[in-house]
Amino acid sequence: MAFGIDRVELNEWKRQVRAGNIAFLTHYWQDERFPGANTVTKVGCSNLEKLITWGKQYGLQPEWVHRDRLYPHFDLFGNRQKDILIKEGQWEQLERFHL
Repeated sequence: MAFGIDRVELNEWKRQVRAGNIAFLTHYWQDERFPGANTVTKVGCSNLEKLITWGKQYGLQPEWVHRDRLYPHFDLFGNRQKDILIKEGQWEQLERFHL
């Protein structure tokens, strides 16, 4: 279950992904498969090769891409999520979600 974002933010992320840009969307999240993780950052790009290349710089494996037909993305959690958001200068998301 996702919460903490609005429709405008979600639609902007989708627009950026479809445009072939690397786009970040962080939201609160609960999933019993991931105890202790209360946020996730989705890093998406419709250009799969570009997304995979982007992920390699952070040690993300190509098989970790959620290969959604319209919105392929990596899901980032925990320390990796925070470290990547810092390196990418995503300050608003870091502050807003207390990361």
